[in-house]
Amino acid sequence: MSDLPALLGGTPVFPKGPPSWPIRMPEIATALSQLYDSGDWGRYSGATLPRLEATLSARWLGQPVLTCASGTLAVRIALQAARIEAGDEVILAAYDYEPNFLAIHAFGAVPVLVDIDPLNGNLDVEQLAAALSSKTKAILVSHLHGGLVPMPQVRALADEHGLILIEDAAQAIGATIAGRPVGTWGDIGTFSFGGSKLLSAGRGGALTFRRAEFYQRAKLALSLGVQSWAVLSELQAAVLLPQCEQLDARTQQRARAVQMLTTHLAHLPGLQPFRNRDHLGEPAYYKVGFWFDSLRMGLSRALFVRALRAEGVAFDEGFRALHIGRSPRRFRTVSPLAQAARAHTSIVQLHHPILLAPPTEVQLVASAVEKTYRNAELLTAKAADCRD
Repeated sequence: MSDLPALLGGTPVFPKGPPSWPIRMPEIATALSQLYDSGDWGRYSGATLPRLEATLSARWLGQPVLTCASGTLAVRIALQAARIEAGDEVILAAYDYEPNFLAIHAFGAVPVLVDIDPLNGNLDVEQLAAALSSKTKAILVSHLHGGLVPMPQVRALADEHGLILIEDAAQAIGATIAGRPVGTWGDIGTFSFGGSKLLSAGRGGALTFRRAEFYQRAKLALSLGVQSWAVLSELQAAVLLPQCEQLDARTQQRARAVQMLTTHLAHLPGLQPFRNRDHLGEPAYYKVGFWFDSLRMGLSRALFVRALRAEGVAFDEGFRALHIGRSPRRFRTVSPLAQAARAHTSIVQLHHPILLAPPTEVQLVASAVEKTYRNAELLTAKAADCRD
């Protein structure tokens, strides 16, 4: 293998680029063929969507399930079912998926930003209590980049203070915390079936409910009289069912791949994998999160991502921290958000499809990262020449 980075004209580690997603499955082709034969593919309703919702309910501890058009819509419906109103406060991590922040604003409510755990980039539960006020109505928790939030502690705090807990599991379908499926700790759980997600239908989402009143409010919100306006189609349900059957096996395979990858990269300075608290649970990896240290790696985060992309490895920069670039009038906080500010410039994430590849290919991801590190000085010099 050439040691010259592909970005400088060398041979990419993966000449064909990252693996495509979703994976081709003969079971999906069969399901679509059966749907075509039945004619349900073109009907408002059929047998497939109810079967999917029953399958998901069984997976999620028998909680009632509603499907909808996207994971982002699921969060909006969850806030509506929680009766979030103007002036209410909703606590969430200062490093989170931006549409969650914007959804809170859409109801006229105030996001209260809490800093993140330096181990895994997710909400720091030790700072939740300080964020409470007389206006706090709900907590919105996301599990990101293979990180898990200690939900037993969040659940206990929400119960103690009479708060509504919304758990966004869009990136964590298949994960468990303390033996319980992620997405079932909240009063409402939300999920995504977007085209890049661990269960993929191009678009789509779902909600689960611990309490009947939230289920009824969400069901009404997704209906305009007799018209259900944002449910999944029979076609989407048909492609999701075979994936549900393989989810547990794939979750375990991804976890093994992440363990292998992080072991191979353990000696490398400047790239620290996200770590969950001991015995917290079993993560699911939609993205694999790393803390990136540009000084120790010898090149900028943006250049690192460009170099790995050129090698055919699907690394990306992390999210923008929610408090950066926004007026302080748009949120409330009780701390300087130092870790979220660090996340803003220091998180990189690896997309999940490579984790289902053979172990030899997972090892090649580590080789691509190592090659980039060895040539950091050369890459940085070339990038400087291009700017001059």
